[in-house]
Amino acid sequence: MIPFYIAAAALTSLVLLWLFHPYLWKLKSSRATRQQLNAAIYRDELSKLEADQKEGLIDQDTYSLALAEIRQRLHQDTVEVEKVLVLHSPKKTMIAIGLFIPLFAVLMYWWLGSAQQIAQVSNRPQMSQQDVEKMVSALSVKMEQNSGDLKGWVILARSYKALGRIGDSEKAFERAGAYIDNDPQLLADYADVAANNANGNFTGKPQALINKALKLDPNNMMALWLAGAAAFSKNDFRGAVQFWEHLVQRFPPNSENAKIIESSIAEARDKGHLPGAAKQASSSSQSVSGIVELKADLKSKVKPDYVVMVIAKALGVRMPVAIMQAHASELPLQFVLNDSLAMTPSALISNLKEVTLEVRISKTGQAMPEPGDLYSTTQTVKVGAKNLKVLVDQIRP
Repeated sequence: MIPFYIAAAALTSLVLLWLFHPYLWKLKSSRATRQQLNAAIYRDELSKLEADQKEGLIDQDTYSLALAEIRQRLHQDTVEVEKVLVLHSPKKTMIAIGLFIPLFAVLMYWWLGSAQQIAQVSNRPQMSQQDVEKMVSALSVKMEQNSGDLKGWVILARSYKALGRIGDSEKAFERAGAYIDNDPQLLADYADVAANNANGNFTGKPQALINKALKLDPNNMMALWLAGAAAFSKNDFRGAVQFWEHLVQRFPPNSENAKIIESSIAEARDKGHLPGAAKQASSSSQSVSGIVELKADLKSKVKPDYVVMVIAKALGVRMPVAIMQAHASELPLQFVLNDSLAMTPSALISNLKEVTLEVRISKTGQAMPEPGDLYSTTQTVKVGAKNLKVLVDQIRP
């Protein structure tokens, strides 16, 4: 497999060099959109879809359509020029392309499983745009006959979005009703569609959906991105910075995702004539940092899309003062817990001398511990501690 990885890396580098040629030799204005964040969600959707089919929650026709819809969105995000744009600069475009092409390749590799499987799948007939449209039309008819299938409306809404039928997508989301009310990711997807359908205007429904999503999950990446974009569109650059600074902490420091978001933050600061990031948030004396590792004999029990949560709490208090989330694929994970990751403005890690530190790996990402979660021993550390090592070595019965 090593020659395969070497060849893949070399080919990726050549493709990137070719794509960057116009920017390296003649810079032109370009823009990066929120679609980089969409790509990070697709793999989670694939895993959930497969699980639903195995559990018998959806039939084969619905599964096939949903799978086609996700593949369509993956393809669409590589070629679509989005109408609603917020950020712009050649540097951001280069970063976005450099991030998305390897990410897309990795997503497809994880999806299909191995290089051998990719070779096998390449010989299969590919589903055309016309095939997808036929399946979507069939599902639309089916949903009119069985309008109580709320999950089906969600699949139809996402299918319409992949086909660029934004108005129909929004209507389908509306008919999903209560199914999406407690799902922050679906609420964020609905808000994204509603904002697109309103030509980038977040006032009214899009903003309400974003607020509801963040109330359910203050760390939802899509909702945070949209909240920042909504603030940016209203010239509330301070608000945009706050949301995006919260978002950037979801990613490891110096990662490509973090760099893209940081460039957006810098633009919002520039437009709003705002000062640089507060020293307090970045001060090592007011944070806790280190690395999370997974015990070797437990690695087989963790899938790449499981959620890693690094949690700091005040001594004797159940509510976290700071929490960082990442995917298990990023292990071993470098972490920094500071005030930008606070759950509430009144409870800050910088106000404490000591905190308890624990790490949990969850299949679902739920806040409450569940059977099957992997976790570390809780340890008490001083605020300002650096180079900590946290080993996840236990399974919750």
